[in-house]
Amino acid sequence: MAITRQKKDEVLNELIEKFKLAKSVVFVEYRGISVKDVGNVRKQLRESGVDYKVAKKTLLNLAAQRAGFKAIPVEFMEGPISAVFSYNDEVSGPKIIYTLGKQYEGLVLKGGMMDGEPFGAAQAVQLAQIPSREELIAKMLGSMQAPIQGFHGVLHGTIRQFVGTLQAIADKNQ
Repeated sequence: MAITRQKKDEVLNELIEKFKLAKSVVFVEYRGISVKDVGNVRKQLRESGVDYKVAKKTLLNLAAQRAGFKAIPVEFMEGPISAVFSYNDEVSGPKIIYTLGKQYEGLVLKGGMMDGEPFGAAQAVQLAQIPSREELIAKMLGSMQAPIQGFHGVLHGTIRQFVGTLQAIADKNQ
C-alpha cells in the first residue's frame, strides 16, 4: 500500500530530526525476525534512550543528507534495513543491537554514521564492544588509585619492619 506524499514528508522530517539529534546512527538488517521479536528489540532500545526506525531506504538516505551527513554507503542498505539512533552516547545503540544479535540471529549490524562520517560493520562491532561509561570510569579511578595504594604499602611495610626490629631488640634485652 502506497503512502501519501504528506505522510512521506512527515516521515522525512522526523528522520531529519533524528539524524540531527543522534550522536550515532547504525543500520541494522532485520531479516527473518518476527513482529513480536522486533517489538521486544524496540522495547529494549527505548529503555536505553535509543530509537529504532524502519523506513524506506530512499527516505533514510535523503534525511541523512538533509541533516548534513554524507550519503549512506550502498553496502549499508542491502536487504531489509532499519536505523538505530543513539542520543545519550555513541555506543548504546550498537552495544544493544550487538547483544540482541546473539539472541536474534536475523539482527546484523551493517554499518553506521558518527559525526556525519560513515563507518563499516567491523567498526560498528568494535564500537559495540567498548566498555560502558561506568566501567571506563571505574578502570580510570582504579588506575589513579593504584600508585597511592602502592606508596601506602611501601610506607606501611617500612614502619612494620621498624616496629618488628624494635620488638626483637626488646625481646633480646629481656
